[in-house]
Amino acid sequence: MSKAAEMIDVVVPAHNEGATIGDTLRHFYNIVAVQNHIPIRFVVCEDGSTDDTVPVIERLSQDIPLKLISDPVRKGYSRAVIDGMRGTESEWVAFIDSDGQCDPSDFTRLLALRNGTDLVIGWRSPRRDPWVRKIMSYAFGLVYRAMFDVHVRDPSCPYLLVRQVGLKRILVGKVGILKQGFWWEFLARASALRLRIVETPVRHLVRKSGITKVYRPTKIPRIAIEHLLGLWKLRRELAKRHLPYADQQNVK
Repeated sequence: MSKAAEMIDVVVPAHNEGATIGDTLRHFYNIVAVQNHIPIRFVVCEDGSTDDTVPVIERLSQDIPLKLISDPVRKGYSRAVIDGMRGTESEWVAFIDSDGQCDPSDFTRLLALRNGTDLVIGWRSPRRDPWVRKIMSYAFGLVYRAMFDVHVRDPSCPYLLVRQVGLKRILVGKVGILKQGFWWEFLARASALRLRIVETPVRHLVRKSGITKVYRPTKIPRIAIEHLLGLWKLRRELAKRHLPYADQQNVK
């Protein structure tokens, strides 16, 4: 198999990460591609940054394989990730966040579990987020698991690997219902499709700098309401898609 055929696209969403994204991607590339000889290409889905994120990525593309999908208007995390997914070409597609919390040393662990699976997802062990964020995630997870047949420990982990064939199936429908909780939705869709999913513990590093752009205290009440409504919409969509045709006509 040629190196081009073995190439793995690594989707990386980015918004105002100019201070760290260059070092994050260089470090990831050096560990995965240079030291472990795994050919990768970053697909950076930049989301309306107002700092120097775009110039940093453009300079980086001169040194390492990188495709930039940029938009001057803020689309939100989920839409940026979806656009990045649709810009991939490799047989297997990986995902990391741009904040440096995904340990590149774990990439080989995900790759080793590919055979016989459609999706390999990490679970953060331990999770190094603020306690408020972890409490929110736990509470949301209780509702989520009551509504969806998902059997993984950490459905919101952004460190995963998925087969392109399965990814295309996941992207069918009104994807992006959870505007900020994309990976919860992604795993619900993958599970509803009965994709073969395996999980493995991954290290979760302390964020290199800055704070989350999404889960700020003033935004939490609105995000919570939007997510709960989104879960209901997602459940109805998935239920309708998996009913026999005659029963679908009765679902409004």
